[in-house]
Amino acid sequence: MTHTTTDEPTRSASGATVPVLAFAGIVVAVMQTLLVPVIKDLPQLLDTTPSNATWVLTSTLLSGAVATPIMGRLGDLYGKRRMLISSLAVMVAGALVSAFTDALLPMIVGRTLQGFAMGAIPLGIGLMRDMLPRERLGSAMALMSSSIGVGGGLALPAAALVAQHTDWHALFYGAAGLGVVAIALTLLVVPESPLRAKGSFDLPGALGLSAGLVLFLLPITKGSDWGWSSATTLGLFAAAVVVLVLWGLMELRLKAPLVDLRTTARREVLLTNLASIMVGVSFYVVSLVLPQLLQLPSATGYGLGQSMVVAGLCVAPLGLTMMFTAPVYARLSARYGPRTTLIIGLLVIAVGYAGGLGLMDAAWQTVITSVMLGAGIGLAYSSLPALIVGAVPASETGAANGLNTLMRSIGTSVSSAVIGMVLANTANDVGGVAVPTMHGFRVSFLIATAAVAVGLLLAFFLPSRRPRATTQLRASSEEDANLARAEEALRGFRGRVLSADGAPVARAKVTLIDRHGRQAGATLSADDGSYALAVPAEGAYVLAARAPGHGPLAHAATHAGDDRPVDVDLALPGETVSA
Repeated sequence: MTHTTTDEPTRSASGATVPVLAFAGIVVAVMQTLLVPVIKDLPQLLDTTPSNATWVLTSTLLSGAVATPIMGRLGDLYGKRRMLISSLAVMVAGALVSAFTDALLPMIVGRTLQGFAMGAIPLGIGLMRDMLPRERLGSAMALMSSSIGVGGGLALPAAALVAQHTDWHALFYGAAGLGVVAIALTLLVVPESPLRAKGSFDLPGALGLSAGLVLFLLPITKGSDWGWSSATTLGLFAAAVVVLVLWGLMELRLKAPLVDLRTTARREVLLTNLASIMVGVSFYVVSLVLPQLLQLPSATGYGLGQSMVVAGLCVAPLGLTMMFTAPVYARLSARYGPRTTLIIGLLVIAVGYAGGLGLMDAAWQTVITSVMLGAGIGLAYSSLPALIVGAVPASETGAANGLNTLMRSIGTSVSSAVIGMVLANTANDVGGVAVPTMHGFRVSFLIATAAVAVGLLLAFFLPSRRPRATTQLRASSEEDANLARAEEALRGFRGRVLSADGAPVARAKVTLIDRHGRQAGATLSADDGSYALAVPAEGAYVLAARAPGHGPLAHAATHAGDDRPVDVDLALPGETVSA
């Protein structure tokens, strides 16, 4: 397991930090959605077959899935701002490669490089946790988490407009320009987090996870082309299981793994990640179905006959509503907690899809569906990082949120494969062209509803935590920030550091040491001597406390691993003066 250094970080974020980080997230989402308006034209544009053209999208998905947890871990070790800028720089390079080519292989290379930018989302969330006061953190993380949907929603009409009226390469020039702006703003506005994890980068773990993810996601994205029962598809799935099991066994034996599987296996983290897959599925279904429904000719009897640009504008409220739910989420979460807001979000998504089954007869009806689903997905997406942040040690924020973002990506990948298969199998053949049917659209919405129902079931099993009053969550100084972070998690030790005569000791360093002798956390006591430290798992610990003018203290304590805090007051002895 990895842990924080003993150096206390300082908070130096300005008011522009959150908007700049959210803008970086939106730029990443724009890059992902860039080619959606020209998907059907890619075989002609690149002079290749439809099956080969899909690699332009698949390559971005695979590289994003691989890069997300790796960049999160590198950010924890070497600086989140540094890795954020690196991710954006690789994206800009990839966009320029794609902008200068009409050939398939260079385009795939460029799109693969662009996928590396997906690491920006967990890195931005990690920077926010390290620097922002508690009262701003909830809404800031919500905005960053929703930025992937916001950027996607806003990019659809913009990309459609560009693709319809100019050369399609202009899409990549625009993405590169946005990336350069995001890098410049990050350099000017966002300070580096001084919080670091101890240990080294787990290169074998990164290679093993990369291989396992590629072997798993490749048959998901290409299964409909290869055949779901083909030897290639089944062989890759079997290989993915073998590689990921071996990778997991290796990670469990390392002191500084890429992904701390013991933390990941804790109920709150595991259920949140599984729920994230379901939210990812529900998010992508609407993005696949509504644009096709809107652009199908009205001669089909159910198509709405809209242009590419109008279709993009009708779906754009999905992203805009996600952006506006960030402040709503912050208020709901402050009062009821992120678990409740996740449940509310999933319920709103379920209502949106159920209502959408009967709202497919006019363009304005699809706008209503987009708004409803955007509100629900915005609430759900905003809740996920808060649940993760409250359940992992501060030094693992980047890697843990990277893994959570990966779970959402897996959800969208599964959604893309399943809905693609449904629409293909229910399509009508008209003159050799497969035309999606209304039956296929409705089955897709029902699948999304079922995914939301599974997500709801998982959310109800998440541990319920009562939110604390705002006055208790203020973090105007670093010791208050550490205290607030640990208290929010509730699972851990809390108490007061006292002198020999019972007076409170402020700014005493309290270190949590696990049974292997490794540091599991550290904090400074507040002005009234109070401290709180979250524990990564149940077991025996030692609480070591020290302060100037007092002797050191080591106190053994055991935690059962449940959500109840264990109260332990630490009485420091007087300083021993040697003759």
